[in-house]
Amino acid sequence: MLPWLTALFMVLLVYGLYGGLVLAPADYQQGDSFRIIYIHVPSAWMSLFVYMVMAISGAIGLVWHIKLAEIVSISSAGIGAAFTFIALVTGSLWGKPMWGTWWVWDARLTSELILLFLYMGVIGLYGAIEDKRTAARAVAILALVGVVNIPIIHYSVEWWNTLHQGATVAKFDKPSMHPDMLIPLLVMAMAFKVFYAIALLMRCRNEVLQREQNNRWVDEILEKL
Repeated sequence: MLPWLTALFMVLLVYGLYGGLVLAPADYQQGDSFRIIYIHVPSAWMSLFVYMVMAISGAIGLVWHIKLAEIVSISSAGIGAAFTFIALVTGSLWGKPMWGTWWVWDARLTSELILLFLYMGVIGLYGAIEDKRTAARAVAILALVGVVNIPIIHYSVEWWNTLHQGATVAKFDKPSMHPDMLIPLLVMAMAFKVFYAIALLMRCRNEVLQREQNNRWVDEILEKL
């Protein structure tokens, strides 16, 4: 699947970037600085999406002891942390010209930072426990506890008075973005999801090989290589 997914990712990425950086008109208030949304917004969406995948697969592994679910859970952690970090950095770059500051202890920004700490906690806890089945159960519990932060991030702009703008795409009536701006954004979001699938498959493969390195079937694969 990796070659096909890689080709799909490249097509979506090129189209999304070209549409967002070249074809989309400048925003009437923010000018060209708004174009950072084509990296920032998909990264922020993926930071939440990947965490839910990590927590759900961790719960499946915790309840039904499915090894592959445990592997998907821990393999998602590093990818989700990267998306969260990118969202925070690009948000700061966007916030400087818009708000006049790189960072504020805003409800949305603070809860997103907590999400990064949760990802780092999962990675650190998994690395600290030698037995990987025990480690997977421990990180699954931590991930499930951290799920409470996801609705806080999503609804923070509605529950509190924040500098961060409200929803512009996921609205009940209609998105408040021109189609020339919206379509590249949605394409970039799809490209990021395909990239997550690629990275997840590669990390899962490596995790499986590391866990099963003493088994005969791994030796047979290596002999063929």
